[in-house]
Amino acid sequence: MIARRIDEAFARPTPLPGDHDLFADFRDRLDAGRVRAAQPDPSAPHGWRVNAWVKRGILLGFRLGTLARYELGDGLLHFSDKSTFPPKTSSPGDGTRVVPGGSAVREGAYLGRGVTCMPPMYVNVGAWVGDGTMIDSHALVGSCAQVGRRCHISAAAQIGGVLEPVGALPVVIEDDVLVGGNCGIYEGAIVKRGAVLGAGVIITRSTPVFDIARGDVIRAADDGPLVIPEGAVVVPGSRPIGNGPGREWNLSLQAPVIVKYRDDRTGERIRLEDLLR
Repeated sequence: MIARRIDEAFARPTPLPGDHDLFADFRDRLDAGRVRAAQPDPSAPHGWRVNAWVKRGILLGFRLGTLARYELGDGLLHFSDKSTFPPKTSSPGDGTRVVPGGSAVREGAYLGRGVTCMPPMYVNVGAWVGDGTMIDSHALVGSCAQVGRRCHISAAAQIGGVLEPVGALPVVIEDDVLVGGNCGIYEGAIVKRGAVLGAGVIITRSTPVFDIARGDVIRAADDGPLVIPEGAVVVPGSRPIGNGPGREWNLSLQAPVIVKYRDDRTGERIRLEDLLR
């Protein structure tokens, strides 16, 4: 089983000759989406399971690689990176659009059919991007991030990467989510299906989210992730500091606010995004 072989190779202080072939097979499976750093699991408390061995496989690739020079345009553009993670190439048969203008996707990232990449954007190793999703200009999909089907990752949005510690849950964006421009989702947050994040929303595991639609404050519990509920419409907000100098100086902290839950009117506005694809 490849998971066991990856764990054995990762534990060895000195690589064996066959480890390079093992890693190449592993990376091909990442590229094809057959293995994932995290995957849906109905039995898990929040619906997702971390595959720590996949993260160990990616880290093994960094260990096995050497610095290599890559060239584009007959040497007009060149850069250096690990030999084990060259730029990902695609063909029309793959069904993805990578529009010219400075975008890059690293080997070991999966892009589903109908994914559109607007320049410049970047998808890092271990990321999984589902069918029909758009990644807009200046957006980042970080290492091991999981992005569902039919999502829109708007301009300058940042989906953070979580490669280490290997047992940590990556950022998860489920199906049919709209991530507005300049949003940032980091540190193991889960955005459930159909949610809408307005422009400028910042979410981390330690961020409390104020649900004025249901009269609740959402926080990460124990070692679990922060979970944005299904269909939530989240906008940037603020809350005053209640004591000390912060109160005296009338300071406030940023606070994501759920103002409503998605309805037919919200859906109609979001469907306008399909005209851009």
